[in-house]
Order: sequence, then structure tokens, then C-alpha cells
Amino acid sequence: MYRFLLTPRWWGINVFVLLSIPFCIFMGSWQLGRFEDRVQDHRTATEQVSEARHEVPRPLKDMLPVDKATSGKPVTASGTYGKQLLVPGRELDGRQGFYVLTLLRTGSGEALPVVRGWLPGSADAAKVPAPPAGEVTVTGALQASETPGDNGVSAQGGLPAGQTAAISAASLVNLVPYDVYDAWVTLAKGDSGMKAVPAAAPPDSGLDLKAFQNLGYTAEWFAFVGFVIFMWFRLLRREVETVRDAELGLVADEEPVAVDAAVK
Repeated sequence: MYRFLLTPRWWGINVFVLLSIPFCIFMGSWQLGRFEDRVQDHRTATEQVSEARHEVPRPLKDMLPVDKATSGKPVTASGTYGKQLLVPGRELDGRQGFYVLTLLRTGSGEALPVVRGWLPGSADAAKVPAPPAGEVTVTGALQASETPGDNGVSAQGGLPAGQTAAISAASLVNLVPYDVYDAWVTLAKGDSGMKAVPAAAPPDSGLDLKAFQNLGYTAEWFAFVGFVIFMWFRLLRREVETVRDAELGLVADEEPVAVDAAVK
């Protein structure tokens, strides 16, 4: 009854099944490994941000460029405050509000974006305390430039004058008349009574959409293994039933095709 398994058609089906199952298992395991790596990166980044609070601040120039090793580390920089901008639509402790972003003009000629603090409500320049005058030294956590559309950062355009959606050199260079560092700092202590903005984990180190995509792909590859096995058994069962019916003479003969033999 099972001699049909030796036919070329079934040889092809069997080879496909035997190759696809380990391939799917390998791909599913690889995607699961990617997800586990992202979980570990998230854990490491969270611990790094927590531990960085107790480290001695270092000069800004010693910690650039920003990467996973330096993001969240405490730094110091000196200069004078210049242009001030508001960053609307930022949530803190479950409340909507906005960041107060002030450009610190340093001796290098470049300006460092400094988040002096957070205020609740809609962005309103009238509610914002003026920055300190004269030479100041700031201490805060170093952060990488934001990317609009990632990690909750708004990609909204057409904001009113004096506002920016993302804290990034690419966005700020069009709003100020001087060069801007490709980094920013959030003060360890909020300025002028504002609430300090906690440091965020480094980019691409959290349980973001990409991480859960890896988990979803893992489920898909393992589900495909089950689908291949299910289809193989289904085809096998249909073939066995066909062979059994043929042996019992239950397979209907093909009806003869009617041919018009009339000759005109």
C-alpha cells in the first residue's frame, strides 16, 4: 500500500519536508536568539543608566561621540546659554508636558543642547523660567541625538516658532545660527524648579518594536514546522485512501467523452 512513497513525486515531497523542517527550526532559533540578545542589551543598558548616576562626571569632549558605552554617563560642560526651544508632547510620570531645551554655547564654537527640565501642560514659552545669565557649568547625563519616529519621538512637522519635535543636531542646525553637537545633555537636577528629565537607555538597546518583531518571526518559523508536518500527513492520508479505494474497486471510471460522429 505504501509503495507510492518510492515514486519520484513522493521522493520530491519527502526531500522537501526533510530539508524544510531543520531549516525552519534553525531560522526560528536564530530569531529567538536575536530577541534574547535584545533583552540582554535592554537589561545591560538599564543597569548602565542606573550605575552612571554614581559615577564622577567627566568633560564632555572626553565622552564623544555618543555610543552605547558613553550614553547615560555623567558629563560636565561650560559656556553661556543661548537660544531656548520647547519640545512638546513629552510624557513624564504619566503626565503630558514639554521639555525646556536651551543651547549652551561652549568655547569650542559648537552649542550643546541642554534639557534644563520638564514642565506639565502644553508648550508655552510664557511658563518657562529664563536660563541663568553669564558663564555656567552644567552637569548631566549624555544622550544620543534622537531620531524622529523612534521610541516615542514625534515626527510632527510644522511646529510653531521656538519649538522642535526631536532633539537632534539635524533638526537644531536649521533653528540656530551656529553648529550643534551631535549629542545632548539632560541635567541631573532640574533648573529653576523644573523637573529633571531622567536619562534614557542607549538607542537600539530596548524592548522596542524590532525586538518583538524577532519574537513574532520566531513563532512564525516554528508554526511553519507544524504546518509542513501537518500537510505531509494530510497528503499521505489522501494517497493511502486513494490506493485503498483503487484496491477495493471504488474508484469511479472516467466517463467516455461524447463524440459527435454525424457526418454531413
